[in-house]
Amino acid sequence: MDNRITKAVIPVAGFGTRLLPVTKTQPKEMLPLVDKPAVQYVVEEAVASGIESILFVTGRGKRAIEDYFDYAVELENELHNKGREKLLEEIRRVVDAVDIYYVRQKLPRGLGDAVLRARGFVGDEAFAILLADDIVVAEKPCLAQMLELYAEEPALYLAVMPVPHEEVSQWGIIKGREIAPSLYEVEDLIEKPSLAEAPSNLAIVGRYLIKPSLFAIIENIAPGKGGEIQLTDALREILRKERIYAYRFVGQHFGVGDKESYLKANVAFALQREEFAAPMRDFLRKLLEGKEG
Repeated sequence: MDNRITKAVIPVAGFGTRLLPVTKTQPKEMLPLVDKPAVQYVVEEAVASGIESILFVTGRGKRAIEDYFDYAVELENELHNKGREKLLEEIRRVVDAVDIYYVRQKLPRGLGDAVLRARGFVGDEAFAILLADDIVVAEKPCLAQMLELYAEEPALYLAVMPVPHEEVSQWGIIKGREIAPSLYEVEDLIEKPSLAEAPSNLAIVGRYLIKPSLFAIIENIAPGKGGEIQLTDALREILRKERIYAYRFVGQHFGVGDKESYLKANVAFALQREEFAAPMRDFLRKLLEGKEG
């Protein structure tokens, strides 16, 4: 039996209100981390994990994402004519590495509804969901870690990480029983609980391995917090019938869905680049000492 997952869904229809005003005309997923848009890091993780086809669930104002993952003929000809083959190869690499498709979420009805738009793309296959707000830096990609677990035991899997207790109200939180190192059998899920309601501090990060049986649940679920169709609520419902596992991944997580997290991620990614690390450290040291400018 082939337990491979080769399809991934990346929902990108959100408005990015926490990053306004820049996201008024620029999709939040296209905001750069050093010299690449945030969404490219997520696509690269999917490709490095063996994903062969990706569906973007887009919305109004997201055309820049489609243009980015397409050939830029005039630019590529210019780079070729000037002998800048290395840069040409870099911009083509992600475009050539995977088949990319698009579907629109016509109304902003929540993450669960966005996932439902992928039904035709997925068919009867299990698939991955990756959220572009969540970037994970790891020697072995976070998704690849999860796919290894799926190959051994096909089931629904969520990526989780511990968060400070005062931050649990910002996340979907699991209640789980640890059945192996870093692996939990999920007993309950709560979307953005208060500190008193939270059953743990294990937060769901934007990586999921999902079976198509989830679609029927999403289709019939009532709107949850914010009046939206919540993916967490659908997973909680399917938990009545199927096992869900949560995996505490190995890697460093960067959120880019709000201004503070985005700024921190940019600094961190610059410090990880060999050509920028030393001058950035020098600049930050002088800045903190009050000597810059």
